[in-house]
Amino acid sequence: MRFAAYEHHRTRHVAVVGDEGALHPLPGVTSLTALLSDTAGGPGLLAAGAAALDGPAGPHASQVRLLPPLQPASLRDFVTFEEHVEGVRRSVEGTGGVPERWYAAPTFYFTNPHAVYGPGEPVPAPPGSAALDFELEVGAVIGREGRDLTPERAREHIAGYTVFNDWSARDLQSAEMKVGLGPCKGKDTATSLGPYLVTADELEPYRDTDGFLRLTLTARINGEIVGRDLLSNMSWTFEEMAAYASRGTRVVPGDVLGSGTCGNGGCLAELWGLRGERTPPPLKPGDTVSLTVEGLGTLTNTVVPGVPPVPLPTARRRPRRRP
Repeated sequence: MRFAAYEHHRTRHVAVVGDEGALHPLPGVTSLTALLSDTAGGPGLLAAGAAALDGPAGPHASQVRLLPPLQPASLRDFVTFEEHVEGVRRSVEGTGGVPERWYAAPTFYFTNPHAVYGPGEPVPAPPGSAALDFELEVGAVIGREGRDLTPERAREHIAGYTVFNDWSARDLQSAEMKVGLGPCKGKDTATSLGPYLVTADELEPYRDTDGFLRLTLTARINGEIVGRDLLSNMSWTFEEMAAYASRGTRVVPGDVLGSGTCGNGGCLAELWGLRGERTPPPLKPGDTVSLTVEGLGTLTNTVVPGVPPVPLPTARRRPRRRP
């Protein structure tokens, strides 16, 4: 099943997407995150969707403003494509190769769950940045709470998947990573999710013998293809990522786990690193980015001008007084 969140006549709804884009609203449901919590994901979500499909159809998807399919409880973004790591390190960090430590575990960072944009929604350029980039990813959505999961158990905790665009201010990211805390403000302005949440059962036909989902990913800027890869080139499965995320803590309904950016042009910075020049150039207001994932749909956003940064002083070198 495919679930959509949308606004119609100034009211928020959650619906199952029926044949040819007809929306079947779930009565009384305005938040997919809340629905996941109430139904514990998985079979409960499918049962709620089946009941909605038996009810009357609402508007067509083309007649409403689609929203992000859910408001994430948290956003963990992983780095699971070796090719991406190699290219971006050249571009952002000025060094080559893949750190040996990367192979030890599926590394992730937390990004901003309060700056999530839906399909078709304008995305503002980050304040003070002149090197905006997209990143083509897939997000796995947690549907059931769990802690210290094994990969085998983790599969039952993944409710579905959505297209994930990790917008990145590469110049801000490059500067702040020199402090050693990883990407922060360079990733803080926007993440796009959508157009739908596709339940995990729909993607099982794409699963290969190693447990990876063999989906084609395509990135376009202003209609021109700039990247194309397979999701199965990930070095860890989503189940392994979920197990690692839950280690020593808990994952809860509505948590989103980003796959990390695919290779072969899944972002501009990878291409810049490989080519030694900024070709294609950084994104600018007016550019439209469309990310297509087989089985999940196409997520499209247009960059618009952002606000200028509020000026702040540099660090004050304070005398080190003691009590």
